[in-house]
Amino acid sequence: MSDNFITIALSKGRIFKETIPLLKAAGIEPLDDPETSRKLILDTTRDDVKIVIIRATDVPTYVQYGAADMGVTGKDVLAEHGGEGLYELLDLHIAQCKLMVAGFADKPLPEGRVKVATKFVNCARKYFAEQGRQAEIIKLYGSMELAPIVGLADCIVDVVDTGNTLRANGLVPLENMFEVSSRMVVNRASMKMRNATIKSMLAHIAKAVEAGK
Repeated sequence: MSDNFITIALSKGRIFKETIPLLKAAGIEPLDDPETSRKLILDTTRDDVKIVIIRATDVPTYVQYGAADMGVTGKDVLAEHGGEGLYELLDLHIAQCKLMVAGFADKPLPEGRVKVATKFVNCARKYFAEQGRQAEIIKLYGSMELAPIVGLADCIVDVVDTGNTLRANGLVPLENMFEVSSRMVVNRASMKMRNATIKSMLAHIAKAVEAGK
């Protein structure tokens, strides 16, 4: 958080590409492309706004601790983080997918303790606990689909977009946990100190979101 400018945390890839047209509505366009530039802090067409490029899973943490005033992150990442120290102010209706339980179509999940492989440890634990089902959560950082195939887990919890990766590995969606889209989050202290500027930016972005629906 700087006294001189507002920082917006974004991650490379789909979220960046789909957020930029919305920011443009507030007069904010990056002067560098993060896919070709090595810069992690990008100047924009507004002197009072900079964009910081970080990992998607780190966006809520940067915003929570005031290292960024605002950020765009998926509802899945936000749910896993817990959302402390920030406001979730706007559903951008971009980067849409689902957080799902997936496994084998012909192999029902055990009645007793279920072994679940996921990087969404908190989301999975909460989901199974709310249903009164016992779950042993195994944390993985990637190649989730491999876990049921090699017998490490009965199922996985992961984000599903097209479902192509699941199908390619012989898995299917079993249970839909919740719909995921990207959200604009704001640091609580920043919202108080820069209320007028941030509200104005959010109003322009919200208008662009509505127009794009």
